[in-house]
Amino acid sequence: MTMLYDALGGEQKLRRFTRRFYELMDSLPEARACRAIHPADLGPAEEKLFEYLSGWFGGPPLFTDKYGPPMLRARHLPAPIGEEEAEGWLRCFRTAWGETIGRPEIAAIVFPRVSALAYHMINRASGESA
Repeated sequence: MTMLYDALGGEQKLRRFTRRFYELMDSLPEARACRAIHPADLGPAEEKLFEYLSGWFGGPPLFTDKYGPPMLRARHLPAPIGEEEAEGWLRCFRTAWGETIGRPEIAAIVFPRVSALAYHMINRASGESA
């Protein structure tokens, strides 16, 4: 699995990816609903995503070393996440990936897993108020 982390470009590329991800969340109209459930300062979220993805891609397990098991759904339950939020998050992920990492052969493996993860975070029905 470490080979995947290295194939992506390691820490430098992953940091560039997460930075771009949150720039897109701040600027893409399609990510408006997703952005709305985040705090004004996206810095801590950017760092946590970097730490999580580092371990997820086979690099240093920064997130688990700092926070313990990910339990992502439980950690996201306080945020009202519907399909619109998940789609916005995925749009940011795919766009940032294309702009910073590329590697379509790796994207073909990663995107289905990331999509499944994003939809697993949904905790409210479409049209349901936050």
